[in-house]
Amino acid sequence: MLRVIFMGTAELACASLEALCDAAGMEVIAVVTQPDRPKGRDLKLQPSHVKQVALQKNLPVLQPQRARNEEFVEQLRALKPDLMAVAAYGQILPQAMLDIPQHGCLNVHTSLLPKYRGAAPIQWAIIDGEPETGVTIMKMDAGLDTGDILAMGRTPIAPEDNAQTLHDRLAKLGAELLVKTIPDYVAGKIAPQKQPAEGASYARKIEKEDGLLDWTQPARVLWNRIRGFTPWPGAFTYQLIENKPRLLKVWQVVLEENATGEPGAIISADKSGIIVGCCGSGALRILTLQREGSRRMTAQEFLAGNPLHPGDKFSNLR
Repeated sequence: MLRVIFMGTAELACASLEALCDAAGMEVIAVVTQPDRPKGRDLKLQPSHVKQVALQKNLPVLQPQRARNEEFVEQLRALKPDLMAVAAYGQILPQAMLDIPQHGCLNVHTSLLPKYRGAAPIQWAIIDGEPETGVTIMKMDAGLDTGDILAMGRTPIAPEDNAQTLHDRLAKLGAELLVKTIPDYVAGKIAPQKQPAEGASYARKIEKEDGLLDWTQPARVLWNRIRGFTPWPGAFTYQLIENKPRLLKVWQVVLEENATGEPGAIISADKSGIIVGCCGSGALRILTLQREGSRRMTAQEFLAGNPLHPGDKFSNLR
């Protein structure tokens, strides 16, 4: 029986933990996740997604403030794991920890390495207009997603995908690939491959302000950004109401490549959507949006209480 410690925090990691628990020949002896964080309006401490799954499965949970803490590293060493599996944990692990298991630490990374190392590979793959992405199972080293490759799985990025749908698909793909890879790797049937020197890129952390739409960009660029920033941080623009900017969150759009209009200007607005001009040829048809302080609405619902006319403008200025 292979003794496995699992490390993960975000929702993405839950599928991998569940797959390891269900896999034959493996025993999850502990789950490491980040400490509970204050969330919501009342700022109550909330457990991570991974901790919730671990507790449901009656698994021991460890929550160090810092993975580099020497006492915590000794605590892991005392558990004598054969292997550690990591997915969306949120901290870089020290070499002392990576050296603990006999078979090292394997990471589920949601890109085709070496492309999109870093914090937000799913979002940036969509934003950059990639036709496909995937999952890499990597043997971790002390660098940022620079370890040797053990296995890869690919998936196309569909026009209807956003960061949430792609996240869910990659979480499932990563979990399946992880439990498929581990037995062959432990048996010596997989030779780790160095990452290529060419093609490396960094997917930086997404900030809330990244969601602000600049209508002077081409329609396809904005279409990709809206999909990449949905559901978080959300794409948004501003509408001037009595000379005051009102934030509008844009949830769903369709690319209208044959329409043309002034950047940010309303070309048409009816029950089929709100068509907004962008830079050059092409426009966006907004299907779903949300006024600040209100619920998400279809374009038809929005226009019923907030009429728009050709020539009205959205702005990236507050």
